Amino acid sequence: MTTEPVVLIQPGYENSGPEHWQSLWEQANPDFVRVEQADWDAPLLDDWVRTLDETVRAQTGPVVIVAHSLGCATVAHWAARHGVVIQGALLVAPVDIDNAGLDAISTFAPVPLAPLPFPSIVVASTDDPWATIERARRFADAWGSDFVDAGPLGHLNSASGVGDWPAGREILKGLTS
Repeated sequence: MTTEPVVLIQPGYENSGPEHWQSLWEQANPDFVRVEQADWDAPLLDDWVRTLDETVRAQTGPVVIVAHSLGCATVAHWAARHGVVIQGALLVAPVDIDNAGLDAISTFAPVPLAPLPFPSIVVASTDDPWATIERARRFADAWGSDFVDAGPLGHLNSASGVGDWPAGREILKGLTS
């Protein structure tokens, strides 16, 4: 008998609102757990990494992290600092902090480019205003992640109109089964 992994939802800057696919996934599956950062609007790298680490370590079974935007950088920093092996990570629309020009997230720069010690998949769109598709591919290559080009879907957030993002659920299955 295999144990189903705990799916941790790690939103990015300003959290994921009620129409964001992360929130919709969490509502549809009560076993999904949101990583609750202390300050979504003024994120600090050390605080976010510590909170993610505490949340992962509090789980009793295998873990899969589903991160969006700044949450992807949080996962990369966490992996570089702690080296904890989890079942996997789905890293969606990673923000290019190094080139974003947004002071509120500057403590997350530079984005770590070391291989992740667990399976991962990076999903990015061709017209994301927060990272070019080339930069997202660079992250995937550096992290040792599989890469999925989602096409022209913006930042893959609620404004992208993906709803509960069924295509993302299918991609997630590759990490949870």
